[in-house]
Parts: sequence; C-alpha cells; structure tokens
Amino acid sequence: MQAGGIRLYFETAGEGDKVLFITGTGGDLRTKPNMFDGPLPRHFEVVSYDQRGLGQSEKPEWPYTMGNYAEDAANFLEEGGWDRCHVVGYSFGGMVAQELAIRYPQKINRLVLCASSPGGEGGASYPLHNMENMTVKQRISVGLKISNTNHDEEWQAANPDAVVDYARAAGATRQLYGDDHNWEIGRENQLIARKQHDCWDRLDQITAPTLICGGKYDGNARPESQEAMASRIPGARLEMFEGGHMFIAVDRRAYSTIIEFLQTKAD
Repeated sequence: MQAGGIRLYFETAGEGDKVLFITGTGGDLRTKPNMFDGPLPRHFEVVSYDQRGLGQSEKPEWPYTMGNYAEDAANFLEEGGWDRCHVVGYSFGGMVAQELAIRYPQKINRLVLCASSPGGEGGASYPLHNMENMTVKQRISVGLKISNTNHDEEWQAANPDAVVDYARAAGATRQLYGDDHNWEIGRENQLIARKQHDCWDRLDQITAPTLICGGKYDGNARPESQEAMASRIPGARLEMFEGGHMFIAVDRRAYSTIIEFLQTKAD
C-alpha cells in the first residue's frame, strides 16, 4: 500500500473492531510466530505492516524520525479507509504509538502500549544502538540480559541451549533479507530514531483511554518507565506481567487483559 510518500507492506486477519498493531525494532512480518498467530485476530480485525526500512516495505536511505513513523501510521490508516481504530504498539511500536496518539488523537479509539518507554525524564529504553559496536558474543549476552533481567551470566552458563536458540533467532533476520543490503540502512535509521525518542513532556496530551503493559523483568523497557508513563498519561491503567520484554508470550494473562481492555465500551 502506498501511504503518503512510502510503500508499506501489510497483512490483515480477523473480523470485528479494527486494531492496528505496530511492531517493534527490526519487526518483519515474515518472522513467525507473530501477532497474527496469537488470539487478537480471533476477536478483532487486525492489521499490521512492516515499518519503513524494514521487512518488505520500502527502504528509503534518508534518516528517519519518530514523526516520520507516526505519519506513516496515520497515512496508512487514511489510505486503508480506517478513520478510527484501536492501536496496540509493542516496544518500538509503542514509541510510534505514543507519537501517533499525540499528533493524531482523532484516529485512536483505545491505546495499548506494551514494553515501551517514553524517553526523556521518564526513562529511555535500553540504547540498542550501543550494541552495534559489540562482538557477536557480547551482543547475545547483553541481548539476553535486557530481554529478561534474570538471564544474567550465571543463568546463561546454566542454560547453554537457550543461549544457542537466542543466537539462532537473532541471526535469522539477516537470512530473511538475502541479497537486499538496504535492510542494514533501515535498521540503522530506526535505531537513530529510537535513540531520539522523547514524548515525556507531551504524554499528558494523549486523550485515548490507555492501557500500559510491562514485564516485571524487562531490562529494555524497564518497570519504572511503565510506572512513569502511567503517571503522565491521563487516566492510564498499568498492568505488569510475569516475564521480560516478551512477557506477552510468557504470561497468559497478558493477551486476555489486552483483549478485555479493547472490548470495553465507552461510558
């Protein structure tokens, strides 16, 4: 789909109220399982797209900003004929969703921010851009620790198979792109935009009913950042779940809580 000045690859599934799911850092709809394999499409019409520079979407070379990502989302909804919908943003997608909710409040019915961070005084996510200069072994070790703070060096030594699985999953992205080297430009530009993300002083402008979801052991989007966001967004509800950055795949309560929130009708 052509959304504004960029072509975005998208997929959709399910029936019911409309939900836009905005994916995280490096998100690629070819990676399985993803949100379409979860319960959301059994309750809603879910749409998601590969963000600019990633997956099968267009990969412009110029630097990206969080404003660009929010505009992409707004243009995508406009082009698809979705005047309003629910929005679920996960990790980096939650940062985009914050920017979208502030800039385009008329497009959002209910907002869910998962494993995200506000930036600024409210706390930034782990600086993933700093990992670019690490060795592969260092990146794997740090990645495990920030995905779940319980996965420290001692845990890694006691769980070598889990370390291998994580390394294999991390290497799968490069295989998806084959000879398309532009994905490295897209990834770098996304990390730059992520580094610059700061909605802290504007969170009070979010008017949509908001659910904030976090993992108790998330070293990327830390629990204190979830609490900070909840303190700034008017009427926001905070729920913390077992697990780390991918708590949604660990705690069965997570999806049911999100679904119940999205199904709540306005008073």
